[in-house]
Amino acid sequence: MAGLFSRLKEGLAKTRQGLVGKVEEIITGRKRIDEELYDELEEALIQADVGAETSLEMVEKLRSQVKERKIEDPGMLTELLREQIEEILGEEESPLNLQHGALTVIMMVGVNGVGKTTTIGKLAHQLKAQGKRVLLAAGDTFRAAAIDQLEIWGTRAGMEVIKHQEGSDPAAVAYDAVQAAKSRKIDVLIIDTAGRLHNKSNLMEELRKVTRVVGRDLPGAPHEVLLVLDATTGQNALSQARMFGETAGVTGIVLTKLDGTARGGVIIGIKNELKLPVKFIGIGETIEDLREFDAREFAKALFAGN
Repeated sequence: MAGLFSRLKEGLAKTRQGLVGKVEEIITGRKRIDEELYDELEEALIQADVGAETSLEMVEKLRSQVKERKIEDPGMLTELLREQIEEILGEEESPLNLQHGALTVIMMVGVNGVGKTTTIGKLAHQLKAQGKRVLLAAGDTFRAAAIDQLEIWGTRAGMEVIKHQEGSDPAAVAYDAVQAAKSRKIDVLIIDTAGRLHNKSNLMEELRKVTRVVGRDLPGAPHEVLLVLDATTGQNALSQARMFGETAGVTGIVLTKLDGTARGGVIIGIKNELKLPVKFIGIGETIEDLREFDAREFAKALFAGN
C-alpha cells in the first residue's frame, strides 16, 4: 500500500502546492488571527478552485471554531482546515453499485475532452481483472473518433464493442448492447455517450432517452451514471457537475487528470455543494492510475508533509 499512497501523494503534488502550500504561506509569520488573515485564506481557497460558496462556508466555520476553542495561534488554522476538508470529503466509501449475479449497466457521461473513453477503457480493464465479463457500447455516435477509440480499448482489453454507424441513434446502440449483454451472460455493460457541450438541451434529452431505453429493457438500469470531469478545468468542472447532476441522474463522479493540475481543490466544492460521491480519481496515464476514491487517503496525501 505504501507504493499506492506515494503515487497518490505524487499525483496531488500540484494541488497540494496550490492549496495547502498557499495556506501555509499566508499563515507563516503571522502573529495573530485577524480579518485580513480570514480574507486572504478565503481568496487562497477560491484560487485553488474550491469554489466561492464552499470557500466562504469554510472560512465562516473557521471563525466560529477559533471563537469556540479560543484559538490565538494562526499556526493552528492549517489543522482546522484539514479537519474541515476531511469532513467534507466524508469517510464513507462509495464503491460501484455492481449487481452480483446479474447484469450491471454503467453509463458514462461528460463533455468531450475530459478523458471519458480512456476512463471507460481503464475501468473495463480493472473489472475484467476482477474476473468480470465486460461488454462495451459505443453510444457516442456523433464522433467517428469516439467509436474508433473505444474499439482500440476493446481490442487491447480483449472485449467486444457493440457499435452502429456514425450518426446512428445512441438509444438504439444502447438497446442492442443490453440485448447482447443479456444473451451473452455479461456481468458489466459500459455505455459511452456523446459529450457535446454541456449547455445543450438536446444532449441532455438524448441522455434521458438512452436512460429510458435501458431502464425499459432492464428494470433498475442504468445502475450507475458516472460523470467524468477533467480536474484541470477547475470551476468549469463544477458547473458541468451541476448541469449533468440535475438532468442526467448522475450517481457518481470520476475526476481525471488530477496529476496535471493545481486545481484539484474542485473536488472539495463538488462534494460540498452537490453531495455527489466521487467514485474514482485519475492520477496518471497508466491503467493503475484510475483509483477508487478513498477520502481519508486523499486528505492525508493532500496534507502530506505539511
